Amino acid sequence: MTIELVLLCLFAFAAGFIDAVVGGGGLVQTPAGLILLPHLPVSTVIGTLKVPAFSGTALASIQYMKQVTIKWKLMAVMTVLAFTSAVTGSLLLSKVNNYFMKPLLLVILVFVAIYTYTKKNFGTHTEKAHSFNRQLVYSIIASIVLGFYDGFIGPGTGSFLVLAFITLLGFDFLKASAHAKLVNLSTNLGSILFFAASGRIIFAIAIPMAICNAIGGSLGARLAIAKGNKFIRVFFLVIVVGTILRFAYDVFFRHP
Repeated sequence: MTIELVLLCLFAFAAGFIDAVVGGGGLVQTPAGLILLPHLPVSTVIGTLKVPAFSGTALASIQYMKQVTIKWKLMAVMTVLAFTSAVTGSLLLSKVNNYFMKPLLLVILVFVAIYTYTKKNFGTHTEKAHSFNRQLVYSIIASIVLGFYDGFIGPGTGSFLVLAFITLLGFDFLKASAHAKLVNLSTNLGSILFFAASGRIIFAIAIPMAICNAIGGSLGARLAIAKGNKFIRVFFLVIVVGTILRFAYDVFFRHP
């Protein structure tokens, strides 16, 4: 095993842990892959990294489902739509540059960070009593938009999903994280199928990373369940700030 693969596995473990709590593991795993595998095309690196992302999310989902009541009717709709949107986003990624979206996302994330920090009860309140039809409408919108985003850009998708479940459906952080994992699972699967069909996944790298990501995901989910909403809120804020710094670097210091 090369030193590059060992380092990638360590980053995969960290990414799985972070992603299981509030999403955003791609902020760790994606830059590591691009730096440590400079000889590979970017699309191949991204496609390869989708496999460990899927495995970590899968293990985290299993842990959450043991402790959190899942709204399966909503999940059935959301996972199908998110899967389809992710495939569409990955297809578009192979044809155009996604750089133009990062300045917009940077502004949005700054507002999210400020709001989360100043509103102390954000994500810790009791679930809003939305009707099923209203939840369904919000779920459809979130699935299509964020599924496409994950296939097209990717970093921070899990955090955006958590945010959507809190702000639109009124979930608390723990319940939002659990449902976000299931939707994220479907978006990762959609991208994996697309990249695999295109021959852009190196399984000799992806499988060891997947094992490490899964272990990190399982541990992260257990910690989130044990610590509860206040812990997840703080972790969420840290990851959002990290996402802001990453996008700010891309916008101001890197060329498309």
